[in-house]
Amino acid sequence: MSVPLVPPLPAGIPPAGTPTRHPKDTPEAIADAARQFEALLIAQMLKSAREASEEADSTASCLNEIAEQQFAGLLAANGGLGLAKLVAAHLTPPADK
Repeated sequence: MSVPLVPPLPAGIPPAGTPTRHPKDTPEAIADAARQFEALLIAQMLKSAREASEEADSTASCLNEIAEQQFAGLLAANGGLGLAKLVAAHLTPPADK
């Protein structure tokens, strides 16, 4: 008779490697997180473009940064570059699509 090296898991605990879902991982929450991620990427792109050609003072720079963040958020919320849709499709389990 052989003795198992690893004791059996208690009921309700999935084996290692089994994907688990957090209760907040709804398709809506995933889509919202993907839009926020896309907005961050767009804001970084805008910031890089501004810094490459910036000659303004610090006050104008601060206002431009705020405007860029708002613009990036609005752009992502309205379809943006399409990244949010791709990220959400990849993160949403097949059963919820």
